Amino acid sequence: MADALYEAERICKVCEEKIHVTKVRSRLITEKQDSDFCMHYRDVNPYYYSVWVCPNCGYAAQEAEFGEISSTAVELVKKFLAGREVSVDFSGIRTREQAIATYKLAIFFAGLTKQQNSKLAGLYLRLGWLYREGEQEEEEQLALAKAAELFDAAMAKERFPIGGMSELNLLYLVGELLRRTGKAEQSLLYFNKVVSNPQAKFEKRLMDMARDAWHAAREERDRLKRLAGEEVSEEQLGE
Repeated sequence: MADALYEAERICKVCEEKIHVTKVRSRLITEKQDSDFCMHYRDVNPYYYSVWVCPNCGYAAQEAEFGEISSTAVELVKKFLAGREVSVDFSGIRTREQAIATYKLAIFFAGLTKQQNSKLAGLYLRLGWLYREGEQEEEEQLALAKAAELFDAAMAKERFPIGGMSELNLLYLVGELLRRTGKAEQSLLYFNKVVSNPQAKFEKRLMDMARDAWHAAREERDRLKRLAGEEVSEEQLGE
């Protein structure tokens, strides 16, 4: 694992101190991908190291955002940290628990600095993936539900691509997160938007994933209706 990691020197724009961060080399072997785009890697999980944390002031953000913090956001963070003693060290090899802690820190600071909904959603999504790896189902469900809520809000306010995703990809992802968190009825609305979009025919893999998820969501919805003693109409059965 150590061969896949290396240290880099950066400047924290909040405290202006020189820090060392752990980065992952790009040559990683993937084993599979989950239906919500979570990748599984053979040797080292890069999600563990996506969030950088300053050991001097405690500021945390994903690598892409760490050095891009605005002057306004810097002042907000400094105001919060004023008078607080910070002692954190997430350098080197991280455990899953440490990685989870870094995401919670990043989520806090993203909220404090009023980051876009899509930025927060991405953090919650990866946090959910880490909980999945640790088989912490309840925590995973909460994180994924929050990611779905924030991505949905992002679609109403932000311009595409959002989080590196096209509209079709994000519609599918929100639907899948809703399905995974027990909201089968709601998820069908998003999958329908994907499969009925004329552009979907140019993205065969996504179309296939959306159709599979649509069938799974419909079966789950109908199962829950039967358990609740509700009738499933012929129209619903033939959707």
